[in-house]
Amino acid sequence: MPLAFVLHHHRKPRPHFDLRLEEDGVLRSWAVPRGLPDNPSDNRLAIAVADHHLDHLTYEDADKSIADIGTWEEHDRTERRMLFTLHGRAGRRRYALIRTGEGWLLHLTKEQPSDKRR
Repeated sequence: MPLAFVLHHHRKPRPHFDLRLEEDGVLRSWAVPRGLPDNPSDNRLAIAVADHHLDHLTYEDADKSIADIGTWEEHDRTERRMLFTLHGRAGRRRYALIRTGEGWLLHLTKEQPSDKRR
C-alpha cells in the first residue's frame, strides 16, 4: 500500500511549508521555510519537527492549506540521507533529505523520474 505525503503551506506566524511523510503510522515532519527546491543546485533548509497524526494529511484551516498531496516512495536510506520520490498532483519529483550535523537539507536530485504517471 502506498505511503502518503502532504505539503502544507502555513501563513502564520511566518510563511513556511511543512513536508509530512507517512511512516510507521505517523507523519514524519520537516518545516521547510522556503518551500521545496525546484532546481538541483538549490538546497533548502529542512527543520525536523514533531511527528503528526495521520489526520493531518487532509487538515486545513484559515492559516494552513494543502500545497500538494499524494504518495511517496523511498529509494535509499542511510543515517545521513534519505532518497525518495513524491508523487504529487503535478507529477513526480525525486528529493534527498541530507543530515548536516543537527539539521537537514532538502535537495532536488539531478536525476528525475519520467513525467509519465503510473
